[in-house]
Amino acid sequence: MKKMSVVCALVIAAAVLVGMSVQAGDHAFVGASKCKMCHKVQFASWEQTSHAKATDVAKASTDLAYAAAECSKCHATNNDEALAGVQCEACHGPGADYKKMSVMKDQEKAVANGLVLPTQEMCGECHKDDGHSKIVDLAAEINNTAAIHEFKNPPAK
Repeated sequence: MKKMSVVCALVIAAAVLVGMSVQAGDHAFVGASKCKMCHKVQFASWEQTSHAKATDVAKASTDLAYAAAECSKCHATNNDEALAGVQCEACHGPGADYKKMSVMKDQEKAVANGLVLPTQEMCGECHKDDGHSKIVDLAAEINNTAAIHEFKNPPAK
């Protein structure tokens, strides 16, 4: 009986630890420099875009005073300027859990591990008709390399 109680306690403890480690690694950001390792074409193209320069543009604005916490929600990747600009993960989700080549080669597995396929609704979180930003149509802008990036394999329309 004692042995069974110890085994049950160990199983419960292991389950709790696994649950905690999954939560702790809850899709952490890795930064565009990590994405660049495999996505050189997209990175080089993105680097020239308005999204890449979003934090600098916000700071240089004469229209509105730059308020880091408020502006970073849309002008930085992780809301605190640690990842300046609208980097890969702002649109594709934090990459720590899907960055491995074995995961990235399988879109279904990558999505299960946190890869986000951008939607119009996501764009609308920052692109609003509010006097500061304008609404954009993702379907119309998907091939706009000045705004997004060059695609190795363009998404289907």
